[in-house]
Amino acid sequence: MSLRPEEWPEVPELTARVARVAAGRGVPPLAMWVRDGLGGLFADAEFAAAFGRRGRRGWSPGRLAMVTVLQMAENLTDRAAAQRVRFDLSWKYCLGLELEDVGFDASVLSEFRTRVVAHGLEERVLDLLLVALKEKGLVKAGGKQRTDSTHVLAAVRELNRLELANEVLRRNELSVAP
Repeated sequence: MSLRPEEWPEVPELTARVARVAAGRGVPPLAMWVRDGLGGLFADAEFAAAFGRRGRRGWSPGRLAMVTVLQMAENLTDRAAAQRVRFDLSWKYCLGLELEDVGFDASVLSEFRTRVVAHGLEERVLDLLLVALKEKGLVKAGGKQRTDSTHVLAAVRELNRLELANEVLRRNELSVAP
């Protein structure tokens, strides 16, 4: 995959118009909020070290980084994230895609992450995101971080259930063994 750095694209007029009508007057979907509030976070040039200059042109690494952030925020698989790029108006809006854009194959996300890690750029996405969030006053350095104990207890309870199920299976295997 080759890289010819591109500027973060403007949202095509038709995409913007249709996405805004679909979003209505309420709180916009996360992807639209990210685009409107933070703009184009990830410049292709930030990932230049991971991509060659020759070969077929691939999907923009800046856009793939944004897809990865949205994917993690919404806890999606690669296939589900690729489907969102293909069908979700708010994601097309965020990425500056035409309505007709069919996106990419889900395997592209895995290949992108592999390249980013191989070139030591895995923290770059987080660093760029944190800088943008700090500039907008959405996160502050320091302070206390609090955790809702309900989620922690639920996670522990789930682990305990898994351990019990695993132990039952192990004991059944021992009792059936010749």
